[in-house]
Amino acid sequence: MPKILIVIPAYNEEKMIGKVIADIKKEGYKNIVVVDDGSVDKTSEVAKKAGATILRHILNLGQGAAIETGLEYCRKINADIVVTYDADGQFRAFEIKKVIQPILDKKADVVLGSRFLGKTVNMPFLKKLTLKGAIFFTDIFSNIKLTDTHNGFRAFSKNALNKIFINHSGMAHASDIIDQIKRYNLRYQEAPVTVLYTDYSLKKGQSILNSIKIVLDLLFEKLK
Repeated sequence: MPKILIVIPAYNEEKMIGKVIADIKKEGYKNIVVVDDGSVDKTSEVAKKAGATILRHILNLGQGAAIETGLEYCRKINADIVVTYDADGQFRAFEIKKVIQPILDKKADVVLGSRFLGKTVNMPFLKKLTLKGAIFFTDIFSNIKLTDTHNGFRAFSKNALNKIFINHSGMAHASDIIDQIKRYNLRYQEAPVTVLYTDYSLKKGQSILNSIKIVLDLLFEKLK
């Protein structure tokens, strides 16, 4: 059987991380790595009690840095497939199977979850507008056609894991990953996933203004 690891970046997620881990374990995935990105609450303690391996940043470095820490751990233990998964309860654990299936079938090196091929629940209009803008940006500057460019639900094959190294510490890491898919000519597919927006996840997520700032920063970088 392939060695499948689930990497969850987490910052102050003590309220949800236990349930997220439990839901993943119910689907049969036991190798769960939580990267505690400098939390000041009990994220690490709750995640460890739930059965996850804990990696911890002393300071809050950003989601991109947390994911890269998790990916580096997976490289060291020679993982076959790595899934990145959010800690705020937005995703459905039973959909991990369809996200990794193209890799198991040797049809893709990277699988990117898409809420626009799948479904969203209670998604704010401004959030949708910002995400659509990011799709347009990616189409122009990365020359990769996707329906969802900033979705944290992804899967990497061993080949992709050993080629993609995240350089952006913050939320711009999503575009960084897409650029490297193009650069290394990796095979990719999208998979329909569900994203559930709750009061909790909306409070924890990126603000609209911060999302716009990310897009502008990336635009400036591309035009340099």
